Amino acid sequence: MTRQSIIPPSGGSYNVQNDLVNSHSFNWKEIKKNFSWHNTGKVNMAYECVDRHVEDGFGEKIAIHYIAGNSEATLTYRKLKDATDRWAAVLKKHGVKKGDFLFVFLPKHPECHIAILAAIKLGAVVGPLFEAFMEEAIRDRIADCEGKYLITNEEYLQRVPLNDLPSLGTIFLTDEQIKTNHAISIPKALAQTEVEENVIEWVDLEDGLNIHYTSGSTGKPKGIIHAHRAMIQQYITGRWVLDLKENDIYWCTAHPGWVTGCVYGVFAPLLNRATIVLHGGRFNADSWYETIEKAGVTVWYSAPTAFRMLMAEGVDTLNRYDTSSLRHILSVGEPLNPEVIYWSIEHLQLRIHDTWWMTETGAQLIVNLPTEPIKPGSMGKPLPTIETAILDDDGNKLPVGEVGHLAIKGPWPSIMKEVWRNEEKYRSYFPFGPNWYLSGDLALKDEDGYIFFQGRSDDMINSSGERIGPFEVESKLIEHPAVAEAGVIGKPDFIRGEIVKAYIVLKKGYTSSPELLADIRLFVRNRLAAHSAPREIEVIEELPKTKISGKILRRELKAREIEKLYPVEV
Repeated sequence: MTRQSIIPPSGGSYNVQNDLVNSHSFNWKEIKKNFSWHNTGKVNMAYECVDRHVEDGFGEKIAIHYIAGNSEATLTYRKLKDATDRWAAVLKKHGVKKGDFLFVFLPKHPECHIAILAAIKLGAVVGPLFEAFMEEAIRDRIADCEGKYLITNEEYLQRVPLNDLPSLGTIFLTDEQIKTNHAISIPKALAQTEVEENVIEWVDLEDGLNIHYTSGSTGKPKGIIHAHRAMIQQYITGRWVLDLKENDIYWCTAHPGWVTGCVYGVFAPLLNRATIVLHGGRFNADSWYETIEKAGVTVWYSAPTAFRMLMAEGVDTLNRYDTSSLRHILSVGEPLNPEVIYWSIEHLQLRIHDTWWMTETGAQLIVNLPTEPIKPGSMGKPLPTIETAILDDDGNKLPVGEVGHLAIKGPWPSIMKEVWRNEEKYRSYFPFGPNWYLSGDLALKDEDGYIFFQGRSDDMINSSGERIGPFEVESKLIEHPAVAEAGVIGKPDFIRGEIVKAYIVLKKGYTSSPELLADIRLFVRNRLAAHSAPREIEVIEELPKTKISGKILRRELKAREIEKLYPVEV
């Protein structure tokens, strides 16, 4: 098909179109009217996600459709309410209360959603953990905020370093038969616990809702806490950007342990009373296409890496399935290649709408609305009510076409409440004062207001939509007995955007070999997570460093990779 710089919308009726046409001045105060607390004064995210829909007469509507191989299950909104009430009663009986940190470490399964919502019903601050996290990643997160409670299963519990987590007082397991001493079996406890008529703990909009940890280029992951007020923006972006309507079947492929899987896999679709599809299992082109066909998915939110992998799989696989139920596709987590958009138009007959936001922002900020033309390669334009700018190093606005720091004018409803016990880190996002939040991304804006990502201003690695801090990987690498020093970078990769590459200096007495490098990679994988383990390791004699402080110059290491990929012709 012919490539073009602007792809127009396909037409049709969209929520954002109707809302903006019917309102002369849309603002956050107008959006608040969509919540029950606007009238009652009683605030709780879980109530708005589940209970209010039951009370409004939609109890028999399907809330969750779970598919795992040949296994399927559905939960109506009424059943979801009953389940979260019962789980909340069990948690409350064993001491969970408002403000407590409770972590959820479960696979993509309805029980994961139930656990998250039950904790929120009690006013706890919930911390979903990615299902592939290993010992070190789990320890860093739970220990940092001194988490008191954990909901997991017997299998996953084997990866939790209990001896290093003295704050962890109570462990709930989703297994009926358990071997772990002092743990509580939720299925057994449910049979022994009566549900109070009003189990919900009412909170304030500023009270803590959830905590997600985000890695940086230095130091351990930082705990980003969001407040219940985030629901305002999460609801409206679900309505405007995802375009969720009454009868939509919606699939966000991310696990709730990542912020996308929590905000747009749990909160936003439930706030908009959609049906959520949960796919239990790893990526597989056949099972993904089959899920779309079997569930009748209408709105699909995934990552560029996944789309590139489907693209690489070829159309023969796609043609074996009926994906005609799809009406809207979106992408998040990393830059979306124009080629993927053209592939989708040709083979799925739909545009892919890129979106941009961060753990710290709490919801989408720069988007490609379904009513707007798309410029392939662009992140889109600011959401209505959001103001952005491209700033220079001194905080001055740059003209059209110049590269600078992507900044968002604050505040907005979903912006982080705090960085846990790290006021200095929180202030670092606002170097030019409280009005401008700096994202850490470099970008430019064109004459039509479209924003184009140009790179990171720090050393963060974005692999398959997952942000990886090089410091965390470097720290783990040098714990290996053979590694003296390590420098970690993101190496450009077509499928994943970037892969983790490590440059290491070996200790005396060690010689590089395929077996040693494989052992080093496995060492990181088993202690952090699979996505953090270097896909490539290169042994060098000496790492480039600054002369004064001896800091590793990651940019020089990255420049070497760029030069290998794109050598300058002489």
